[in-house]
Amino acid sequence: MKDRFVNSSVLFISKYLKYDDMGIDKLKYGLESLYMSITKLLVISIIAFILGIFKEFLITLLLFNIIRFFGFGVHAGNSTICLLFSSFLFVGISFLFTKISFSIYFLLLLEIISSLVLLIYAPADTVKRPLPNKKKRKIRKTLTIVVAIIYIVLTIIIKVPLSNFLCSALILEAIMVSPLTYKFLNQPYRNYLNYKKA
Repeated sequence: MKDRFVNSSVLFISKYLKYDDMGIDKLKYGLESLYMSITKLLVISIIAFILGIFKEFLITLLLFNIIRFFGFGVHAGNSTICLLFSSFLFVGISFLFTKISFSIYFLLLLEIISSLVLLIYAPADTVKRPLPNKKKRKIRKTLTIVVAIIYIVLTIIIKVPLSNFLCSALILEAIMVSPLTYKFLNQPYRNYLNYKKA
């Protein structure tokens, strides 16, 4: 199914735009990533819908993607592991924070711990997207912490239920940048160091 989507898309796009072999390879990689993202999101959304937390899942996902844009984080080695890992984390945390009522002080404690993890480890790059530029890494770290602080302030001001989603997003991003998660998924950490040696 994936190959059919990629090949038919490449044929369609090639009618209107000309690519060399390297360009075709990049186009195929982009289309494969798009296909995997859409199918993964669809499967996880269906699981969230069945569990009755679809709205909560979408809000958490949105808030997570805002901070992940700056903090980056791990990507699983293959699509099956990615789907299982993402389903467990996103649906599991969304479900937990929807069904269980936590005090505002406990949420703030979790957010502060998550922010400290982000301060130490963000941004966390990948093999395919290393961050060799030291200045850009510092900028991304700063922006990640700024977003984390905004989430904490919003938690204090707005409180429940948005505070649950803000806390969930920070926890998820802290998990994504942690070296332990990279080790668990058997992915190399601090890839920019290897990039420099290349």
